[in-house]
Amino acid sequence: MSFSDKVAIVTGAGRGIGKAIALDLAGAGCDIVFTNRTKALAEQTQAAIEALGRKCLAVQADVSDSAAVDGLVKEALERFGRIDILVNNAGITKDTLLLRMSPEDWRSVMAVNLDGMFYMTRAVIRTMVRQRSGRIVNLSSVVGFTGNPGQVNYASSKAAIVGFTKSVARELGSRAITCNIVAPGFIETDMTGQLDEAQRKAILDQVPLGRMGTAEDVAKAVRFLVSEDASYITGTVLHVNGGMY
Repeated sequence: MSFSDKVAIVTGAGRGIGKAIALDLAGAGCDIVFTNRTKALAEQTQAAIEALGRKCLAVQADVSDSAAVDGLVKEALERFGRIDILVNNAGITKDTLLLRMSPEDWRSVMAVNLDGMFYMTRAVIRTMVRQRSGRIVNLSSVVGFTGNPGQVNYASSKAAIVGFTKSVARELGSRAITCNIVAPGFIETDMTGQLDEAQRKAILDQVPLGRMGTAEDVAKAVRFLVSEDASYITGTVLHVNGGMY
């Protein structure tokens, strides 16, 4: 899969899954625009991308701010002249049981996970429609399909991505723009690294393949969906969860 001279925007790429996606696409030939709100992490990701010989634009933008998103896309177009790929990866959690969940816990998760995806996609499709080509991948989660105690807000935001993606796929298919979902299961990240042995065992008991996934497992799924090999796939969900769902 060659992406020579393609331009990809990846949100939330300072670490974890987002960083793996950005590096994977850069390794395949993409120039990368990415967002991250932590300067030190952004600098590390940028250095890693440039070490692969690709151009990179790092922007400290809050995807839940529509004006900031419009500014990000404008800056990307001024720098590169086109946008071929959008990966909506940025997301946050504010986990607590529903009885204890505050309006702020609910709203802040929706603002980043759902509103941010809406703002980014709306801003990017203008240029994709003019190009009559484009690939959009939205990151959901296995809990958007199964639910999870203590994550009513997060699971709701990830479930809503399905309706959004399927609708965008129908709206933009005539312009040769595809829109799909990658839904990771339990992935080795900084967050899961803090689990104790009993918690890890409880998780792995749900996974037929008997291991957690890696960020690279998710990145490879994204790379497939944004490639020409997936040109006839749109409005679908690719589950990367070791068989747990």
